[in-house]
Amino acid sequence: MTQAQGPHSLQALQARYGERHRWLLLLSVMLGSMAAVMSSTIMNVAIPDMSTHFTLGQSRVQWVTSGFMVAMTVSMLTTPWLLSRYGYRRVYEVCMWLLLGGGVVGGLANDFPLVMAARVAEGLAAGVVQPIPAIIILRAFASEEQGRASGLFGMGVVLAPAIGPSIGGVLVDVFGWRSIFFMVVPLAMVALWLSRRYVPTSAPGGVQADADSPGLDWMGLALASASTLMLLNGLVQLRGDGSTLAVILLVLAGLGMALFVAWQRHLLRPERQTQAVSQVRRRPLMNLKVFAHRHFAMGALVSFTYGIALFGSTYLLPVYMQMGLGLSPSYIGAALLPAGILLAMTIAAVGRLSNRMPPAHWVSWGLALLALSFALMPLVHPAAGLALLWVLVILGRIGLGFILPSLNLGALRGLPKDLIPQASSVIGFVRMLGGAAGVSICAIVLEWRLVVHAFADLPLRAFNETFVFLAIITALALLAAWKMGESATPAPTHSPTPKD
Repeated sequence: MTQAQGPHSLQALQARYGERHRWLLLLSVMLGSMAAVMSSTIMNVAIPDMSTHFTLGQSRVQWVTSGFMVAMTVSMLTTPWLLSRYGYRRVYEVCMWLLLGGGVVGGLANDFPLVMAARVAEGLAAGVVQPIPAIIILRAFASEEQGRASGLFGMGVVLAPAIGPSIGGVLVDVFGWRSIFFMVVPLAMVALWLSRRYVPTSAPGGVQADADSPGLDWMGLALASASTLMLLNGLVQLRGDGSTLAVILLVLAGLGMALFVAWQRHLLRPERQTQAVSQVRRRPLMNLKVFAHRHFAMGALVSFTYGIALFGSTYLLPVYMQMGLGLSPSYIGAALLPAGILLAMTIAAVGRLSNRMPPAHWVSWGLALLALSFALMPLVHPAAGLALLWVLVILGRIGLGFILPSLNLGALRGLPKDLIPQASSVIGFVRMLGGAAGVSICAIVLEWRLVVHAFADLPLRAFNETFVFLAIITALALLAAWKMGESATPAPTHSPTPKD
């Protein structure tokens, strides 16, 4: 009996659970994504404690976060190949075992290299898992249900980073840094249990996973990994005194990316010369055909700039509140928690209302609110109280709530079905690349403005100017969001029966 006919095939699960199956499948991958997102965001609260435990500098210990980000960003590009080769269930379960093993090994490790290895393993798993929900939502749900499904999924995933750091701070104070690794274990275990019941063995589209499919593009993976690593290292070096090394690394990163694009185009060439795709023994890691669809290209540009703004502000806000406004870390964590919960509620509401406006309109409104919240930050002053600060934080979170469930739908809807897995991994890759770069870019701008205002002793002005920089970046993304709406193919009123 083949996978396509077995008791865990898509057809068998749909027959067993009926219309509920797609929602149960979404719940299963949502918990796995929550585990992945939590492992990516919660580690920052443990950095000082780890630095003391291993007697290492903060910059070196920071690699537990940087190594995770690089592994997660690059591994996203392998998701389409892994799904077509091994199917949803096997790929998803291996990722959950990696998250589970990384949490246990990292929590028990006594050597820093072992901690690093655990974080890289978690990053690889988190990167592969994150594009899967978007693929499932676009394949398993009719167009009128996709917004609601995206809202439900987004609400669950956002709750993890909203609540995680607050709980993590308490755990670090009481049990130490090791407890942070163990936080991901319960979620991964429940996700594993659910996957055994609801995740099918099939590949995207409901077809059987093909073990004889073309091999992984190892050259493309190596070029993408090396380029990403050099880019992030170059940006980190810009924050220090190694400006010459930074320029060398950034130039090499640019050359690596150019070689990556040239190699991907080379792999596509045989596909144009013959109609037999099976003759191509290496599929490109990033199918550049997705960029031929203008609404996707504009969505990818929005995703990159949005990543810079989201991750940059996530780094900047706590630093601003602590250094610029003199608030305590515990107060900051408690104060940001309601805004995170409000963000989750906004995502759920926008998901239900998404059919009333095209996705590009929701994205545009969200970017406008987010840019406005950054632009008005210079009006905040400790002497005038903090009410305006919390209003602006909530305004920005509402803007994020408009964007998160709508961006993938706006960029991916209307693409040919065979390109959806590739497009989902690409848009996740560019968002994470923008996010990883955004933290360093915000830190560079902040340090530059702090130096400029050092003699005047005006650190608050330096923070305000950095927020204005983020507002400009976010406003520029609005141009791409409008273009995404102009070129998007409208969704059909009545969708065909979902295939997956």
